[in-house]
Amino acid sequence: MADVTVGVVVFPGSNCDHDTEHAVASFSGVRPVMLWHNDHDLQGVKAIILPGGFSYGDYLRAGSIARFSPIMQEVIEFARKGFPVLGICNGFQVLLESKLLDGALSRNRDKKFLCTQTTIKAENCSTIFTSLYSKSQVLRIPIAHGEGNYFAPPEVIESLEEHDQIVFRYTDVEGRVTEASNPNGSVKNIAGIINRQGNVLGLMPHPERASEQLLGSDDGRPLLESLFRHIAGV
Repeated sequence: MADVTVGVVVFPGSNCDHDTEHAVASFSGVRPVMLWHNDHDLQGVKAIILPGGFSYGDYLRAGSIARFSPIMQEVIEFARKGFPVLGICNGFQVLLESKLLDGALSRNRDKKFLCTQTTIKAENCSTIFTSLYSKSQVLRIPIAHGEGNYFAPPEVIESLEEHDQIVFRYTDVEGRVTEASNPNGSVKNIAGIINRQGNVLGLMPHPERASEQLLGSDDGRPLLESLFRHIAGV
């Protein structure tokens, strides 16, 4: 893979930034660049990842303060120009607050923080983030969040369905979408969505925590590799 740089945004309160940095650096020819929340310089990166954590302590609500940070002015413009942006967990929350994705996230159904392995199904494998998955492939990827309950007005959900923007759903181990397999109450078992243009993906599960077998699963690795192959032109 040709030498490419990938930005990893660091907010005060981020706690998955170095996990993400490690996962990115594990790919030959891919170099992570840490982007501080007060920065305006994206340093020529080809893609940006908003990692998980508790940006600005999740005060007010998750992602709501981070949306106004200086770096996000640049990320929003970067995304609007068509460059890839991936938001993981808190990063997904920031993308929603920034209106780069539609919908919102509320407290988990049982009002408890969840840190556990989940199984999700790849619903759309034609995106730049999922090209190395097969349709309906079941993945074992962990979650760690208190506000992961995705919801949106019925017309938004209908539009997401119509334009194949629901990329991942929570399922059981056999890929069945059931109420029991939905850990947080997300409408339609939604675990991840993409924008209409196909360059901004947000998901609650943590692919960087499933990027090597030492962690118990490497099912998240193809997501990162799909993205890196795209920006490298492979």
